[in-house]
Amino acid sequence: MRLGRFLFSLVPTAILAYAAEPWSQFRGPNSTGVAASSGYPVEFGPKKNMLWRAPVRPGKSSPVLTERHIFLTAHDNGKLFTLCFDRPSGKLLWERSIDRARHDKVHALNEPASASPVTDGDNVYVFFRDFGLVSYDSRGHLRWKTPLGPFADPEGASSSPIIAGGHLILVSNQSYDGYIAAFDLANGETRWKTARQETAGWGTPVVVEGQIVAAGTGQMSGYHPRTGQLAWQQQGLAPALVATPAVDASRLYIFGYGLEEPRPWHTTLARFDKNNDGKIGSDEFQDNTLLIRTGTQLGDRDGFITKDEWEASMRRVTKPSSLVALDLTGGKQPRELWRYERSFMGVVPSPLILNGVVYFVKNGAIFTAMDAATGQVAKTARLPGAAGNYYASLVADPAGFIYAASEKGEVSVIKAGKEWDVIRTNDLGEEIHATPALSGGRIFLRTNEALYCFRP
Repeated sequence: MRLGRFLFSLVPTAILAYAAEPWSQFRGPNSTGVAASSGYPVEFGPKKNMLWRAPVRPGKSSPVLTERHIFLTAHDNGKLFTLCFDRPSGKLLWERSIDRARHDKVHALNEPASASPVTDGDNVYVFFRDFGLVSYDSRGHLRWKTPLGPFADPEGASSSPIIAGGHLILVSNQSYDGYIAAFDLANGETRWKTARQETAGWGTPVVVEGQIVAAGTGQMSGYHPRTGQLAWQQQGLAPALVATPAVDASRLYIFGYGLEEPRPWHTTLARFDKNNDGKIGSDEFQDNTLLIRTGTQLGDRDGFITKDEWEASMRRVTKPSSLVALDLTGGKQPRELWRYERSFMGVVPSPLILNGVVYFVKNGAIFTAMDAATGQVAKTARLPGAAGNYYASLVADPAGFIYAASEKGEVSVIKAGKEWDVIRTNDLGEEIHATPALSGGRIFLRTNEALYCFRP
């Protein structure tokens, strides 16, 4: 009788531990994208292995998980929403909104709810570029609000916050007055703030060798999590480091892109100078990112771009695209291990490292595997039946199954390895921009219409 009671008491604990695998921030543990356990479905969709489906408001943030809850952000009718779903059933438990303090004009793909939340296992912390930071407890009670901004970034601030060193950490790369800052988890007050000169970089920071590592314009920087003191900088990287780096112990893998050739001033002037005054005004930028960045970052920032300002901008961004491997052992100045110089123009999804192989996907469903030790390409090919653009980052389980979600809603399940192979392509029929979450044998996937949970 006692043995029966003992065994019965163990069962819920074991199930709870399995279900509570951490996926508390963008891309899970330290943004690696790799789940703690295996056993995820290979075949899934609205009519196959679906546990539940919950409609969601618009937004591109990725789901984060606690033992019982799923948190998302969204925007609708001029308001910014934080949503909490019941993890087992998908029921919407609560949603809370705040008014948008601003309506910054930024890149169309960067919606007002693009940054993913982070949770400490009970409370949730969210960042909205049009407001700042907000925290709620698990019941939806407002804990604190910390207004921030406006942000001087033509693409729009989108780095997701993380928790490190007992603080909430946020990176803000801007055309000017950029920073990395730590906020008190209990009240949202600033604990430290360190200025950054990096103007471009939208990835989420990671923790390597006990330091916060953040990407910027052509460089990576390491900071002490409790003080914000700069520990090191690694320069010579691609100008635009868009994706979150992949982390494997003390090694870091980061890619970015630059222009292969400078764009001549005379052709740029002919195209954009509509009033023929010999310079390009802010009303002539036409949402062109290079023009906006040049006009807000260089020279006197008077709303006009001159020949000298344009050519200075070209010198900054005309550099090779590359994927670089860095060794951060010891937390001192990193050592470059290898560099792979190929075009990464427009590539958004973060790379993935699994069992000594680095993987990345480009638009057009071009999937590549590389030896993580040498940088040698093992295999590059197209994912069949999954063409189009990619914005969701790669995720995987330790058994070697990789999930790659296209914008069109096709999710390829890939057997990992240097000679990788596609096992299955699942078509959800709804656009996907958010990165899936893997935990406890369940796939939590947000489309432009709904939040799904799939199980074997």
